[in-house]
Amino acid sequence: MMIFLLFLAVGAVAGVLAGLFGIGGGMVIVPVLVLTFSAQGVSESVLTHMAVATSLATIVFTSVSSVLEHHRKGAVDWPLVFVLGIGIVVGTALGVSLITAVPGPVLQNIIGVFALLLSVKMFFGLEPPGEGKRPRNPGLVTAGGVIGFGSSWFGIGGGTFTVPYLSWMKIPMRQAVATSAACGLPIAITGAVSNVLAGWENPALPGWSTGFLYWPAIAGIVLTSVPFARVGAKLAHRLDQALLKKAFAVLLLLVGGKFLLF
Repeated sequence: MMIFLLFLAVGAVAGVLAGLFGIGGGMVIVPVLVLTFSAQGVSESVLTHMAVATSLATIVFTSVSSVLEHHRKGAVDWPLVFVLGIGIVVGTALGVSLITAVPGPVLQNIIGVFALLLSVKMFFGLEPPGEGKRPRNPGLVTAGGVIGFGSSWFGIGGGTFTVPYLSWMKIPMRQAVATSAACGLPIAITGAVSNVLAGWENPALPGWSTGFLYWPAIAGIVLTSVPFARVGAKLAHRLDQALLKKAFAVLLLLVGGKFLLF
């Protein structure tokens, strides 16, 4: 029961962060799930893969309402989502197929490095210089592949990669965030299905698992992340965004340090 309450709390924090910053809570969900699964006595050989897979699966449920809201406001560039989505599906499936061969401790180090890099990006507000040009379809498909591949390794919905890429194309931020949210669905669905297949009948997995997906964690996170995302969205209009991003950057710094040093 206590573990399920923790999953509810993780979902609440992830939801608030998603509402505040327009990014998913995967970089919070994955580290907390790693610690939780470790405390539950889950085998080190699968616990990190479970954390990444479970985080991706929650996005399937939590992003639908966000995408529908963006669509109602006409902010989603669906033709762009379709072209990027082709690469996203291939890149995500490829990423999951490769990540299963990576030992859990090594994967934690990779996530730690990514958290540190993201921390620096958010703290200093680093963004790629805009080109203002939309690549041809082969370039977009390739970009989608890179986005899907990276997202599958870190258990995130792709906003960390997609929004800067769309900003680089000089797409207005409102439309970039909406289009990025829509791109999160193929990442999440492909990642969830691929992780079910990759972990199927793995003897080290605990009960209530389907492949690398752990359903008690999915249920707890989904129950609270959706309503708390609305809380985060309201707070975003009242609080100093620059200060909040620096605070979140410090949190990511601690997460990265935890994975790399302990």
